Amino acid sequence: MYPKLSLYINGQFVSEDGRAMQDVINPATQEVLGKLPHASQADLDAALHAAEKAFATWKKSSPMDRSAILRKVGQLTRDRAKDIARNMTLDQGKPLAEALGEVVGCADHCDWHAEECRRIYGRVILPRSPEVRQFALKEPIGVCVAFTPWNFPYNQAIRKICAAIGAGCTIILKGPEDSPSAVMAIAQMFHDAGLPPGVLNLVWGEPAKVSDYLIRSPISRKVSFTGSVPVGKMLAALAGAHMKRATMELGGHSPVLVFEDADVDRAATMLAKFKIRNAGQVCVSPTRFYVHKKVYDNFLAKFTDVLKSIKVGNGLDDGVEMGPLAHERRVPAIARFVEDARKRGAQIVMGGDAVAGKGFFFPPTVITGLQDDALLMTEEPFGPIAPVVPFSDTDEVIRRANSLPFGLSSYVFTNSLQTATKVSNAIEAGMVNINHFGSALPETPFGGIKDSGIGSEGGTETFDGYLVTKFVTQV
Repeated sequence: MYPKLSLYINGQFVSEDGRAMQDVINPATQEVLGKLPHASQADLDAALHAAEKAFATWKKSSPMDRSAILRKVGQLTRDRAKDIARNMTLDQGKPLAEALGEVVGCADHCDWHAEECRRIYGRVILPRSPEVRQFALKEPIGVCVAFTPWNFPYNQAIRKICAAIGAGCTIILKGPEDSPSAVMAIAQMFHDAGLPPGVLNLVWGEPAKVSDYLIRSPISRKVSFTGSVPVGKMLAALAGAHMKRATMELGGHSPVLVFEDADVDRAATMLAKFKIRNAGQVCVSPTRFYVHKKVYDNFLAKFTDVLKSIKVGNGLDDGVEMGPLAHERRVPAIARFVEDARKRGAQIVMGGDAVAGKGFFFPPTVITGLQDDALLMTEEPFGPIAPVVPFSDTDEVIRRANSLPFGLSSYVFTNSLQTATKVSNAIEAGMVNINHFGSALPETPFGGIKDSGIGSEGGTETFDGYLVTKFVTQV
């Protein structure tokens, strides 16, 4: 049974009571799964005041108590993973195996934050006078507001919640209205783990109105957002206008550099599988494929062969490796890239047209013969579409890879240590993956540069945005 959806404010689950309701749609079948209540202004005020009141005591809580709750949620995540994953497949569309992997992996995030929050240290600073003692202390910043996307509903929410709660902050989260069940499950687990009322609050509603209201409130002190570059810039500007700390994990257009000395079959196979993960709706999805001309034909043949073998369908069906796009609006968005490529005389090697029938399906699509100014080479596609173009010179391909304002993730395939070192030093990205995909672990920083964001989540850096430094000097 798909879960009943509600708000979670001050330790209480609240639902209809005259609130505006939104249909939640299964993107594979287009059936209505449930009704999601939108928060009223009174609800937002209640969440803000609950978080403010809870912060007065939670900021003084023992790191051991915070750790115990986070660890309990990690265990509950593992215990309930199958049900959470099934509901995520229903409302988000990704294959059940992917959904289950996302949920189980997030238990590690809970465990890691449970350990790391016990190690938030200040420091003693040697004085110039022996009578003076001086300290730099780390303190929680206050009430945080967070906004998370629909593509990885569990992962993106749990990262922000664990970091805020582990640091001693309280948090109001506006989750994704299109795929809400995973975030509902998180609220239920923290509730069951004994988190005090008001430390975590969950609201839904029209994104622009909710974000504007919460960020403008004098109660909130920190903003964390994962989503598109245009929206992120607007929220960062609003946060800046009110002098609020912001962490922004925004979009990317990840370059892939396959050099002539790479293991071409391995690279092509890995990249094809990674490309169709979550139907390409991944901010770090490989999206611009630059392949050395000497191995270009071999790479393209293997890459397309693997993609042709991918089973596309309802994520609950056996053997399905790629589900539908998450929204109806994503289908014409991907078709727009194909149309632009066709107008420019590019070759559609495979795919290119939406799948007829129910559901928001678009097949894996490969396009060649594109110039660097094509739409697909300059705008983030966020779907199962891959442009593959040749290069001949290392400096040239680095320049092309760095030519866009994005700087989130990148991928390099080479067996040359010299090439790997040169490219990893030169690529303008927050993350560089060489010969494998190694990002997004709990213990490693995840974030971008340039238009792709501000700050990092994960790693020891995860708490930076949720803490302030207080200097104390004493005689």
